[in-house]
Amino acid sequence: MMVPPAIHLGLEISVLAENEGSSARLAATRVGDYHDAATVLAFAQGVDAITFDHEHVPQSVLRALVDAGVAVHPSPEALFVAQDKLVMRQRLTDLGLPVPDWARLETPADLAAFLADHGGRAVVKTARGGYDGKGVRVVSDPSEVADWFAGLSDPSVDPESTGGALLAEELVEFRRELAQSVARRPSGEIVAWPVVESVQRDGVCAEVIAPAPSSAGRLADMAEDIARTIAAELGVTGVLAVELFETTDDRILINELAMRPHNTGHWSIDGSTTSQFEQHLRAVLDLPLGDTGTFEDWSVMINVLGGPTTGTLADRLPAAMADQPSAKIHDYGKDPRPGRKVGHVTVVGDDLDDVVFRARAAADHFLD
Repeated sequence: MMVPPAIHLGLEISVLAENEGSSARLAATRVGDYHDAATVLAFAQGVDAITFDHEHVPQSVLRALVDAGVAVHPSPEALFVAQDKLVMRQRLTDLGLPVPDWARLETPADLAAFLADHGGRAVVKTARGGYDGKGVRVVSDPSEVADWFAGLSDPSVDPESTGGALLAEELVEFRRELAQSVARRPSGEIVAWPVVESVQRDGVCAEVIAPAPSSAGRLADMAEDIARTIAAELGVTGVLAVELFETTDDRILINELAMRPHNTGHWSIDGSTTSQFEQHLRAVLDLPLGDTGTFEDWSVMINVLGGPTTGTLADRLPAAMADQPSAKIHDYGKDPRPGRKVGHVTVVGDDLDDVVFRARAAADHFLD
């Protein structure tokens, strides 16, 4: 999704795709394993900067790039905070930012003590690698994550992790989930998009409403201030998305961080003056950042999760286009699979109920 804005800006972009069947295959200039430093270093020859579309590139590879004189954005130091949830929680706590009550777990006894202090239920997360509901369990007994504790002593555990531990968090009672995206460039300029509401289904983002309804004023100011503080204090370069809880007792708590264009910002492709993908490129190259205003009062983005059980998204395009001509349809070129994000639909307009209806109607064409 960074390729179209790169073309519009006259930038030459190279893409390292992890396999021949990836959705980046149309733009890939090379296919290779991003875990292998030699492969990534060879790819980096002749480019001005390296950036990412996920946080899973090993620190050893990032350090090898930096040691070779390659500009890496975001930096390994900043990205590590997004890669490891225990590091993230500690760093945000040190900054005095609002996070759920949490603890580092090295043994089942640690979890038993945390459960006793938090009403008998808690959220347990793996420190590394989890996303879209993976690596997250709500538990009431240490036995429910016995397999994770057993894995901590396994010598195959990632040596770059926080030393074999899990993260426990209080089970937050929240009204809704929000996300605040900002972009920062190395010279320090930061811009923000409106805070959005994210609707989850089975741990996966299903819908996004921009801006979040009833968010003007204090809530929007708090969300933006949190994201700006994180971007500045961690020295983030590029887009930063901060996932948030709006709690039932009127608090705003940080859930997760993503240091790259994020699913909750996809609406900006069709709904904002500057999309998160163009903004990320501007930031990485330390170019002046673009305006983040919106074209209409509302933008609604619906993820196509799973896709059709017969045929492809492309087969359904004509009917969806005819039924909802105002919808912007994005097909990722991925094979359908239960729960997988294979595309999204965005509709913008001045009446929220109408926009939600049209976006859902368009997305429904791609499901059985």
